[in-house]
Amino acid sequence: VQLQASGGGLVQAGGSLRLSCAASGRPFGVYVMGWFRQAPGKEREFVAAIRWSGGTTYYADSVKGRFTISRDNDKNTVYLQLNSLKREDTAVYYCAAGYRYRGSYYSPDNYDYWGQGTLVTVSS
Repeated sequence: VQLQASGGGLVQAGGSLRLSCAASGRPFGVYVMGWFRQAPGKEREFVAAIRWSGGTTYYADSVKGRFTISRDNDKNTVYLQLNSLKREDTAVYYCAAGYRYRGSYYSPDNYDYWGQGTLVTVSS
């Protein structure tokens, strides 16, 4: 499975972006798709996840109410809508795919494949 993330860029605080993650190769059987981010000098952290079947969503407290994860099954694509962006949202955003549940959607260990990352920069 290959994951291609896109949609990052430079945006002012308070603005919006929509990130996309397209899955190709052998996307069938994906159990959960997630978004993580990593800011300079910090560890990778969970942002949001969505169960591929059923669409149940999970969010980090820091983005709840501002970010929305969604999926398009026909296009094998997951989206992350980022609204009301803050400077502290600046990071490289990575999408990831997990094929089975390993105990926590919030942990990178639950995911099998990762995209290359897309940079989101929020200016004041």
